[in-house]
Parts: sequence; C-alpha cells; structure tokens
Amino acid sequence: MAFDFKQKLPTPQEIRELYPVPAHVAQIKKERDEEIRKIFTGESDRFIAIIGPCSADNEESVCDYVRRLVRVQEKIKDKVLIIPRIYTNKPRTTGDGYKGIMHQPDPEKKPDPLAGIIALRHMHIRAIEETGMTAADEMLYPENLPYVEDFLSYIAIGARSVENQQHRLVSSGIDIPVGMKNPTSGDFSVMLNSVHAAQNGHSFIYHGWDVQTDGNDLAHVVLRGAVNERGVSLPNYHYENLRNLCNLYAQRELKNPACIVDANHNNSNKQFKEQIRIVKEVLHSRTCADDIRKLVKGVMIESYIEEGNQGIHDHIYGKSITDACLGWEDSERLLYEIAERC
Repeated sequence: MAFDFKQKLPTPQEIRELYPVPAHVAQIKKERDEEIRKIFTGESDRFIAIIGPCSADNEESVCDYVRRLVRVQEKIKDKVLIIPRIYTNKPRTTGDGYKGIMHQPDPEKKPDPLAGIIALRHMHIRAIEETGMTAADEMLYPENLPYVEDFLSYIAIGARSVENQQHRLVSSGIDIPVGMKNPTSGDFSVMLNSVHAAQNGHSFIYHGWDVQTDGNDLAHVVLRGAVNERGVSLPNYHYENLRNLCNLYAQRELKNPACIVDANHNNSNKQFKEQIRIVKEVLHSRTCADDIRKLVKGVMIESYIEEGNQGIHDHIYGKSITDACLGWEDSERLLYEIAERC
C-alpha cells in the first residue's frame, strides 16, 4: 500500500476528555448558539459579521484579534452579532502549502496532527474564555468534526466540498448553522441542493457507526463568487444575483431561507481591499427590497491585525500567511459602518 501509517491518533472522545471544554465555556456556547439561531430563524433582525483571518496560524495574534473584536461588539451589539473566524483547516487548490494549524501547528515545521488537534482546541477555548465569543470554522474534513464540535457556533462548507456527499450528510447532523458555499462553477442549484440535503435526515456510516440524523434546519447558502472556464472571477453579490437567489429559494421548500455573502474569494477576485466596497453594496441591496433584506443575514470578511499577507518565514505579527486580509483599522471602521446601515 502507498499509505504510511505513522501513529494512531486518540479518538475524539479521548481528546475531549484530555482537553475538555470547561463548564462555563459550554454555557457561553449554549447562549451564543441561541442568539445566532434566532437570527437565522428571523426572530432577531440583527446582522451577522463573520470576520477574521483567512487561517488561524498563531494563537497569540488570533486571540489578540478576537479581543479587539469584543470592544467593537460591545458598541454595536444591538445591530450586529460578530462571529470570529478561527479557521484551523486551510483548503489548497493544488494540494501544496500550509494546510492549517490542525495539520501543522508550527508552519515552519513538519506536519503533526496530534499536536495540531491539541493546539487548535487550546486556541479556540482560550479565545472563548478571554472574550466570550464562540467562533466559526470550516469543515474541510467531515471526519475531523468531533474534535471541534463542542466549541464552534458556525460551520462553513467550502466551494470545493459543497458537492461532496459526506459533507452534506454530516451537515444534516449538526445543530448549529452550516453555510453551504456555491461551487466554483457558480451553479446556485448545486448549493441549494446541498442545503436541501443538509436540512433532511439521513442514515449513513460515520466513524464506524450506523448513524441516523434529524436534519439541520439552519443550513443556508453562502455566495462567494465563481470562476469561468478561462479562470476569470465572476462575482455573485450584486442585487441581480440576490434577486435570483430569492426567486430560487421561493421555488423550494427549504426552512429558514438565509444567505451570507462572502466578500472575498472570487467575489473580490482576491483583491482584499474590495471587501469594503462589496459589503457596502450588499448593505445597500438590502435596503432595496424587503425579501432581500430578510434573506441576506450577514457577510463574511477576511481580516487580521495587519493588512495583506506574508510568506511563512516573514514573521510579521498578525499578518496572514495564506490569503490577503483587511487590516484592523479598515475592519473596525467597516464594522461600525455595517451597524450604522443595519
């Protein structure tokens, strides 16, 4: 065989026993989950800002960043609910490069998944203890979900994963919001089919068990732009795109219709500064039609302490080592503007 089995990892249950979520953190998560649920069900009209680094590569700078978010959250809490991005797995288009803290807790050393699992649990739990803010992460590998599900409040399914059957089935057993991104082709039907699958119960094999799920009524769509056959980015955050999405939702019997707009990736053509303009346009579109206002529940923004990105060996504190991000000053100003327009 071509597999080299290096070490047997502890089970998720063993990891949770060794590195548990404290009771007060579990209570914070419970309360935050309820706040977020009410936004997706329409009981609350607050706007969601899922914001943070492209990848959470350094515990100190990530926790520093989330502490900064807390100060802003306190001032805009009546209008906006902030969910920090603490992304511990990083999808790679070609398979090359840094794959996130779960695989490589030190980006300059060899992969070490066991140390990575411990590091990401410590980082997430520390962030909650210091700030009271539970975070979002991407479910890049469904089999890894049990290592993180006890402290997350939002899960994203990426453009390259949304058509995968295992991602859809596992999402149907999750009890927090799961955002299904449109595929890189841009096909809305693929994204909505994924929402349908996640909102319904399924029987399947998971972690060696025959499991049955009830369905996740908080599964929803995320618009992140697309790319055509020539590799050209095609944004899908404009009013016309949102109108089309409203119409497609109306044709389907889906629970809690909701959309989050990802302001980066192919929507911005990875021009990170464009996120500011894109968010403002989305906010304006919400004022043009009541059904669009009800459908668009929030935005995703890639942001860190220092703007742009850097090489892994550059060691600039609070600067992304993957995709380029907005810097803190722009991010803070944008969050206040979101609150003013909501």
